[in-house]
Amino acid sequence: MVAWLFRCFFAALLVLGLAWFHQARSQRLPRIDLARQEGRLILGNGAEPATLDPSIATGVPEHHLFDALFEGLTAGMVEKPDAQGPGVATHWDTDDFTTWVFHLRKDARWSDGQPLTAQDFVWSWQRILSPELASEYAEMLYPLRGARAFNLGESQDFSTVGVKALDAHTLKVELDGPAPYFPSMLRHYSWHPVPRHVIERFGRMTDRDTPWTRAGNLVGNGPFQLKEWRFTHSITVEKNPHYWDAKQVRLKEIVFLPIVSDATEERAFRDGQLHKTESLPLAQVPVYREKHPEFYHEHALLSTYFYRVNVAKPPLNDKRVRRALALSIDRAGLIRNVLRGGQKPTTGFTPPGAGQGYTPPDMLRFDPEEARRCLAEAGYPGGKGFPNFEILINTLESHRTIAEALQEMWKKHLGIKVTVTNQDWGVYLNSQKNLQYDVCRAGWVGDYLDPFTFLSIWQTGNGNNQTGWGNVRYDELMQASLLERDTRKRLELLKEAETLLLDELPVLPIYWYVRSQLIRPELKGFKASLLEHCCYKAWYFEP
Repeated sequence: MVAWLFRCFFAALLVLGLAWFHQARSQRLPRIDLARQEGRLILGNGAEPATLDPSIATGVPEHHLFDALFEGLTAGMVEKPDAQGPGVATHWDTDDFTTWVFHLRKDARWSDGQPLTAQDFVWSWQRILSPELASEYAEMLYPLRGARAFNLGESQDFSTVGVKALDAHTLKVELDGPAPYFPSMLRHYSWHPVPRHVIERFGRMTDRDTPWTRAGNLVGNGPFQLKEWRFTHSITVEKNPHYWDAKQVRLKEIVFLPIVSDATEERAFRDGQLHKTESLPLAQVPVYREKHPEFYHEHALLSTYFYRVNVAKPPLNDKRVRRALALSIDRAGLIRNVLRGGQKPTTGFTPPGAGQGYTPPDMLRFDPEEARRCLAEAGYPGGKGFPNFEILINTLESHRTIAEALQEMWKKHLGIKVTVTNQDWGVYLNSQKNLQYDVCRAGWVGDYLDPFTFLSIWQTGNGNNQTGWGNVRYDELMQASLLERDTRKRLELLKEAETLLLDELPVLPIYWYVRSQLIRPELKGFKASLLEHCCYKAWYFEP
């Protein structure tokens, strides 16, 4: 009996000692080191996502999450994240780039273990194209034969849309015209399947913002599944055991932190709270580039930083006023003296390298004298009588810095007064959508490798237009480009459309992006992407 009591006593001491040791060790190790040992990646993700529904989302923070939670017919390759490799489809066939047949893998599963079939894609594409859902990205599917008519309510018969499940694992797609870039388009989350069996449990096909996207309800088909969503605090995803390529996934969890302030994010990285940042304060770029190159990463993006102009508001409805604003922006000076991150001044809207050998028009320049002439011609010589207007930005120090630089340029060169107003991400998106702004900061990351992804959004009524601008000739050129089979002629149509856009200037392009961010050297497998794709299943920690 005594021996048994001694054994219990020493066992208790051992348990307490181990607990104390683990707690002491936890207190000594930085958060990122503990997370690394547990296979948990912690990264900054900008703003709180507005939704986790791929059919109604529009933002980059959502895009990063969807790369973890969902997967389309095609997916990124481990070494080349912008290349098109197998996703839900193992392979695909086409003879004319207009009719495509996708062969789905037999082991495709939703994260709840339910089979994923070709009919899931048919239903998902019907959902996003349904007028009642009012998806801002519905136009992304317009290359499908009959998609535009169905989305606009001109047809109520979805069987007229060019998608059909030939059987459970074969999907036939028919387009309006040839699109060699179509597999690249399918990487975008608007084409991703969504779980009918879950969505209909919480409402109708076209109900928005139902509880299906909450933790415990959301079902996806990506390498990770939603574990926890603590609003404005964090979103945690965990490895999805039903993912077809689960053996390739080496991380156990990813924690996405909605850190709006890039200065706060940089401090969190410096304090050992993050493995990777989403951005970097402009003033810190040269510091990290020169003194801490082991952390600093810089890569080009297929992306344009620009300002939307609400053309429904006088005097911004006058093209001469918009031209004056554009001509008085010293883009090269802004990059050289303020940004200092390797950005390129825009000469058009579409970035170089958008695909198909397209070269954007060279139309934007800094010419304050011509700007003053245009403003005077519009009735505001020297800025006299010009009403004050606001630049709307979403909350981020770098956006305010840029806005204040343009504020000073317009005051100096045009004699007009501008104020800067910031809003949190969700409110900002809503103001932009409802045209509750004068001039609004914006950015556009290419959705696929083709200039159409940058130019299509300015068509009349496009959900991502959000400027109030429309032009019949522009719309005709864009639609003609979808039907043109000759690549050279197609690019000429797109260039004519962009030339018209830059003449009308419902947008003020400022620079072509470069992504500057901080990444811990122990995080491996990260590959830069022009399109902001994240191949999380390739990421891992060095032992």
